[in-house]
Amino acid sequence: MTPPLDLQGRRIVLGLTGGIACYKVAEFTRLLVKAGATVNVVMTEGAEQFITPVTMQALSTHPVYTSQWDTREANNMAHINLTRGADAVIVAPASADFIAKLVQGRTDDLLSLLCLARPIATCPLLVAPAMNREMWDNPATRRNMAQLREDGATVLGPGNGDQACGEVGDGRMLEPAELLADVIAFFAAKRLRGQRVLITAGPTFEPIDPVRGITNLSSGKMGFAIARAAQEAGAEVTLVAGPVHLPTPRGVRRIDVQTAQQMYDTVLPLAPRHSVFVATAAVADWRPAELSEHKIKKNGSKVAPTFALTENQDILAAVARLPDRPFCVGFAAESENLLKHAREKLERKNLPLIVGNLGPATFGRDDNTLVLVDAQGQRELPPGDKLTLARLLVEDISRRLSA
Repeated sequence: MTPPLDLQGRRIVLGLTGGIACYKVAEFTRLLVKAGATVNVVMTEGAEQFITPVTMQALSTHPVYTSQWDTREANNMAHINLTRGADAVIVAPASADFIAKLVQGRTDDLLSLLCLARPIATCPLLVAPAMNREMWDNPATRRNMAQLREDGATVLGPGNGDQACGEVGDGRMLEPAELLADVIAFFAAKRLRGQRVLITAGPTFEPIDPVRGITNLSSGKMGFAIARAAQEAGAEVTLVAGPVHLPTPRGVRRIDVQTAQQMYDTVLPLAPRHSVFVATAAVADWRPAELSEHKIKKNGSKVAPTFALTENQDILAAVARLPDRPFCVGFAAESENLLKHAREKLERKNLPLIVGNLGPATFGRDDNTLVLVDAQGQRELPPGDKLTLARLLVEDISRRLSA
């Protein structure tokens, strides 16, 4: 399925300053274009020491600007023309020297000149710092970063890890996919600003012995997509995840658990401190009553072992019974009679909203089909990728909260 064009119609001015992180910006440019953005690249003289304008032109499919005296502009005013109609200026990588220029209003090259000349009300500035850890920790840089934020710029990162100099620490530029996620989130409508959202995702694993257990086919992709969409919408998001192999969405607090009991023990204390609870996790209804201390071995009799099961606590129902409960959204993953079972779950647990889907048709996939069921009826969302559906669900939840 074709991924969503999250930046369709957006016009981005992408500025590169001198730093080894320029190599990452080639991939970042490709991702911006793939997401639907129009990208105009501006490079400083320092940036040209690390990557060529030819590379950036090939990836952006537009001419690259390197000089404030560029005669290709009819009025010779590239510093004016490039930002008129632009949705944002993104400086990546932003060196310590260039950040100092921004703070001081110095304009000795095209990029710093257009940053100063951009219409502040309509063309925001996003800055992705990239420098050695000692440079990042230097008091001068700290002062400059504080002033840059106070002046209205949005700072993306920096990241932490190995640096080109061989040292390890804060200061490295975010990875291209991380930058893209932050840019998409920057432009997203902040429908859940001020809200705290708690989400469960993935399966649970109920051990039988030290190596075996009861679980299900849930991949966690839908819950992780909802966490990302809620964070994009401005919410403070906590994600309680069962055993899955998925990266944590940007800006989301993640708590990993394994069993249904662990998920229950984690969620119940957190729920009253959140305004929205979205229970997407496929929690095991039953667990073995006793856990074998050692691996259960074949005994040669060809008689399969039997297990006594005990019921797990219902996390969603328990949260819905709290006196100060959040707005509760349940998920019904069924294999048949979806609307019937979803409505029964809605009424049995006294919920304002149930999201239904056919589990076997979506587990592990990147696409889904959802139906929203409430006391007034049901509404089917158009089939799509899980992130697009998550954004539609978040939009629906925000409308319900407003009402």
